[in-house]
This record gives sequence, C-alpha cells and structure tokens, in this order.
Amino acid sequence: MKKKILLPTDFSKNSTNAIHYAIQLYKEEQCEFFILHSCYVPGYAKSNLISVDNVDRTLTAAKEAAEKKMEALQTQPPFTVTNTNHTFKYLIEIGDLTDNLKNTIKNNTIALVVMGTRGETDSKHLILGSNAVVTMEKVRGCPVLAIPGHITYKAPSEIVFPTSFKTTYTKAELAVLVEIASITNAPIRVLYIQKNLDFSTKQLENKALLNTLLEPTTYTHHKLYNQNLHNGVRSFVQSRDSGMIAFVNKKHNFFGSIFSNPMVKDLGNNTNVPILALHNLEH
Repeated sequence: MKKKILLPTDFSKNSTNAIHYAIQLYKEEQCEFFILHSCYVPGYAKSNLISVDNVDRTLTAAKEAAEKKMEALQTQPPFTVTNTNHTFKYLIEIGDLTDNLKNTIKNNTIALVVMGTRGETDSKHLILGSNAVVTMEKVRGCPVLAIPGHITYKAPSEIVFPTSFKTTYTKAELAVLVEIASITNAPIRVLYIQKNLDFSTKQLENKALLNTLLEPTTYTHHKLYNQNLHNGVRSFVQSRDSGMIAFVNKKHNFFGSIFSNPMVKDLGNNTNVPILALHNLEH
C-alpha cells in the first residue's frame, strides 16, 4: 500500500524545495504525493451573499491563475523525473489553508505533511513562516515535517528527540520518526535536559517504554545539565551538526515553549534543521 504524503505549495522556491526534499527522502518507498495549492480569495465564503458577482469573478481569476502555475510546476523537476515508486495528484482548493489541509488529510488518509518553513514572503527574519507554525500546531491529523527553505536534501546524520520522560508515548505517535530513522539509517538521539538528579518512577517507566518503541532503530540517550529547554536543544543540535529535530506535540503550550524565540531565530540563523512535529493522534 502506498504511503500518502501531502505537499502544500504556494509556488514559492521554498515550497518547491520542500517538495524536492520529501521526494528524495522517500525515493525508495512506494508513495502517492498530493500536491495541494490552497487558493485564498478575500471575501469568499459559501455563505457569503454580498457582492456575489465580484467574488465569483475574483474566484474564477484566482483559480485560473493557480491552474496555470500548477501546470507549469508539473513541467519541472522532480515531476519530470521518472520514479516508478511515486505517483502524483494535483489539487487546487479554495479557502483557508488550515481547513484545506485538514480536509485533504481526512479525505485521503494522509500519513505525513511536508512543507517549507517560509512561504511567498520569504522573510529572512522568520525561520518558521506563519503557515508552517499554524500547520504544525493546528493540523493534528498526522505529523508535519517542516523544511527550512535554504537547505537541499541530505540524509540526516542523526535525529534529536527532546523529551522530559513525563509523557507516555505510543507506537502510532512515533511511527513516522521510526520510519524516517529507518529509511535514512539515522540514529535517534534522545535528549533529556536534566533538572532533577533522579527520575521519578513514572519517568523511569516512560523511558523504558520509549526504549521499546525505538527498538527498530539505532538510538542513544543523552543528558544536559543546568540548561533551559531552548538553550539545551539549540546547543546540542549545533555542536553535533544534527540533521533533524523531532518532538511529540502533546499539548498546544508545548509547541509554544519549543518554538518561541529566541530558539526559533537561533536555529534559523545558525543551523539548517528540518523539524518533525509528531502528534498524539487522539486529539
């Protein structure tokens, strides 16, 4: 059965770069890629009965422009490179990006979203563009892999997995992490930022469970002392030239703590690291 991967595009260099990354990452795997352009038209809503003619004209023009860009995209690599493992579907949806992503994930049993960290604005001051941030936080039906716009694909040398061991993980939550580690032969570095000298009974149980879930991969445990979460992850990744960061986004506020400044800015300026946001799938 083919793995279904969703690749949002705004036709920017960064979104195209993320598409290249995903296709290279899964080049040996049977995959069906869904290339989705979300076309937002101001004032458009199905229930909006004000200025219907103007909205319809704007909508038609926007769809036609998007269709031309999508056709042009299909004539470029990697879509012109034959890989019998891969098939492509091209989608244009009207409306809010987050809503369109959620609907596409649900309707097509998508297993992973891969997107660029900057969009059309391509601001050098935002390592995670607003769309990527919103998607990683709000789209919880499947994992999201965010790719910095200025990197080209290479297999990650290692994947850093920060954890407090206060969370009980499941096989389903870690499936994509284990998969990526396996297909790239990347070891997983489980990173604990040490605050208390001793683990609680619950932390020890969670650590043992995590070890069991990571058994299909190569993994090692690491501790850092007397550092906050931001500085600890940043210094660890930078000092080792790690290739990816993965975490399970159990709670909305955890995302905020991981990706709040200055960590995001520092990672953006000093390392080129894709970020894999996994989710507890019951939420």
